Amino acid sequence: MSTSDRTPDAGEFDTSHSIAVRKFNRTHGLIPPAVEDQDVQLHRCLKQLSQKQNPIDKYLYLSGIRNTNVHLFYRLATNHIKDIAPLIYTPTVGDACLQWSHNYVQPEGLYLSYSDKGHVASILHNWPYHAEITVVTDGSRILGLGDLGINGMGIPVGKLALYTACAGIRPEATLPLMLDLGTGNKELLEDPLYLGSKREKVSGQEEREFMDEVMIALNERWPGIVVQFEDFKNPFPALERYQHKYTCFNDDIQGTGAVVLAGIINAVKKSGVPVKGQRAVFMGAGSAGVGVAKQIVEYFMREGLTEDQARECFWLVDTKGLVTNDRGDKLASHKVYFSRNDNGGKQYKNLAEVVHYVKPTILMGLSTIGGIFTPELLTKMAQWNKHPIIFPLSNPSANSECTFEDAIKYTNGTALFASGSPFPPVNYKGKSLQPGQGNNMYVFPGIGLGTILSKSTVVTQSMIYASAQALSTALTPSERSQGWLYPEIARIRDVSVIVAMGVIRAAEEAGVDRETRIEGMKDEELERWVRSKMYDPHEETQRVEKEVHSYIKDVVGNGVGGSHL
Repeated sequence: MSTSDRTPDAGEFDTSHSIAVRKFNRTHGLIPPAVEDQDVQLHRCLKQLSQKQNPIDKYLYLSGIRNTNVHLFYRLATNHIKDIAPLIYTPTVGDACLQWSHNYVQPEGLYLSYSDKGHVASILHNWPYHAEITVVTDGSRILGLGDLGINGMGIPVGKLALYTACAGIRPEATLPLMLDLGTGNKELLEDPLYLGSKREKVSGQEEREFMDEVMIALNERWPGIVVQFEDFKNPFPALERYQHKYTCFNDDIQGTGAVVLAGIINAVKKSGVPVKGQRAVFMGAGSAGVGVAKQIVEYFMREGLTEDQARECFWLVDTKGLVTNDRGDKLASHKVYFSRNDNGGKQYKNLAEVVHYVKPTILMGLSTIGGIFTPELLTKMAQWNKHPIIFPLSNPSANSECTFEDAIKYTNGTALFASGSPFPPVNYKGKSLQPGQGNNMYVFPGIGLGTILSKSTVVTQSMIYASAQALSTALTPSERSQGWLYPEIARIRDVSVIVAMGVIRAAEEAGVDRETRIEGMKDEELERWVRSKMYDPHEETQRVEKEVHSYIKDVVGNGVGGSHL
C-alpha cells in the first residue's frame, strides 16, 4: 500500500509526532517542523486558555482543540481535570447550550430528527466509528434551563468527553446523539439562527414510536451499545420501557441517585445519627429528586430498616408544598411512592413550613431554585443537629439552593456539605474548608466503563447501587481525616477504576455479564485488567510511533515500493 492513498484525520496534525509519523500521515510540511514534547504542548494550551476572558470563550477554545487534536485535548483534560471539567461540562456547558446554534462552527455528534422516522438505521451508518457508548437527549430539559431543543447537544458532547477523560473510554467509541423532536420553546422557533427543526414538540405517542426505532437501530448497528439517557423532560418512560431489554441507564435518575448516595453514606457515618434517626427533607420532587430518594431508601434498608420504615424518613416538597395524599391535586405517578399520609389533614405550603414541622437531619435540594436554603433555615438546621447534612444539588451554580460559604457561615462550620456545582474553599476560623461536590462525574464514567468491559446485557439496579457503594469507599485516609465526603477530583481516573470494578462485580453477581476473561479474577488482577483497557492519551504518540515503524519495517522487509517514507 502506498501512503499516498491516505487522507490525514484531523487528529493527526499533532506537533508531538516524529517526522516519520508525519510523513506516513501525510501531515509533513502541514504543521510546523518542531517535534514537541507533550509538556510544551500543554504549556502553550494553558497559556492560551488563560488569555480567554470568560468561561464560554474557554469552552469554545477547548472544543476547537478536541476537534483538531483529540489526544492533546485529553492530555490537557486528564492532567488538569479539576480546572478543565467545569469548562467542558457543568457549569459552563449550560451557557454553551444556550448559545449552541449561535456559536456553531463544526459538526459534533449525530442528529436524528423526527422527519427521519423510518430511516434512522441508514443515518446511523453515516457515523464512521464503532460506537460502544452513546449519550442521548432530546434537549427538552437541559440542566435547570428548560427546553433548549437541539441546542442541548452540548450535554452529550460534554458528558462523553468526561467518559473519556475520567474513565478512559476511547474517544472514537463515543457517540453524542441528539433527538430533534421539535421544541416547545417559542423563542427558539422564532430564532433565525436556531439549527433545529422549526416545529412544535411531537406527541408522547410519536416520541415513543420514534424512540423504539432509535433503540432498535442503535443495537442493530452496534450490538450491546451502552445507551445513557440524559435531560429528558420526563425521563421515566424511556427508562422503564427499555431498561430490561437494552443496555441502558438514565444518569439524571440513577447516576444522580448513586453519587448522592455515596455522599450520604459518608455523611450519615460522620453525623453520628443512625439511619433510623435520619429525617430527610427534599426540596424538589421531580425525577432527579425521587431517584435520589429511592437510592437512599435502598441504603437505609440495607442498614436494617424495612421498606416502609425507610420510606417514612423522607418528606418531599414541590412547588405546591409537602407532597401528601390529601393535598387535593393529582400527583404525578413518580411522587406517589413518597406521598405522606401522616400530616393529620394539615397542608404545609412551602419549604420553610415543612422544615419547621419535620426538623430534618438532612436538607436536600434538587429544585433549581437558587438560594431557597435561606440563612434562617441553615441556622435552624445547626440548632437541631450537631452536624446537619446540607446537599444543594441543583445546577448550574446560580440555581444552587445555597452556597458553600452560606452553609458554613450559618451552621457555624458544622455542615456536612455537598453541592452539584463547584464552589470555592472557605476560610473559617483560620482553617480552609473544602466543599464536597456531588458531581455525577464521580460515577457515570465508571458505570459506563464497567458495563462496557463486562459486556453486560442490561444495567441492573444492583450495578447502580454498587457504583455508589464503591465511590463511598474511594476516599484516601488523608481525605477522610479532613472530613471530605468525596475523593479529590484530581484522582478521578483511579476513582473510576474503583467504581467500574464495583459495577463489574455486581454484573457478575446478577448474571448479566458476558465477558468470560474476567471469570475467577481476584480483585488485584481485575484492577490491572481494567486499567489495561483504559485509553491513555499520554501513550498515543508512542503507540502511533510503534505502529508506523512496524509498518515501515514490514514494507522494507517485503520490498514494497511506492512509499515516500
